[in-house]
Amino acid sequence: MRCFSDTSFLCALYREQDNTDRADAFMERIQGEVIVSSQVLWEFRQSARFQVFRYHSDKTKGFSKSEAERMMSALATNVKGGTLTLATVEWPDVHSIAEALSAAWTMKGGHRPMDIIHLSTARHLGVKHFLTFDGNQRKLAEAEGLVVPV
Repeated sequence: MRCFSDTSFLCALYREQDNTDRADAFMERIQGEVIVSSQVLWEFRQSARFQVFRYHSDKTKGFSKSEAERMMSALATNVKGGTLTLATVEWPDVHSIAEALSAAWTMKGGHRPMDIIHLSTARHLGVKHFLTFDGNQRKLAEAEGLVVPV
């Protein structure tokens, strides 16, 4: 099975949260590859950095710089080691698919730009399984015929 991961799935893998047990269990049983794009990796790192900013502004929000660095290091190790497969993507093709998805679904479903890009990347790569814990993104993926196995 080839699966494309969005950022919500990666966040559950690298930081304890409500869906961590489900993400970990999926990774233990998968027979195939979990594919990511450079965009997903960037969004994950950006999110971790933003949480550090939040933490510095209010210690009840976000998380520490050392936690963000731990998460980003673990992610990099898993990409380098092959646990996650970094796909080569033709961004103009992804953007063309994204425009079509946006025109078809955003006004009806309120889909965010990154969600459209991640789903468009999966379509571009011909992946049939999409990993997300985002409810709205799940609806869009399923409406587009992808299987969300988590």
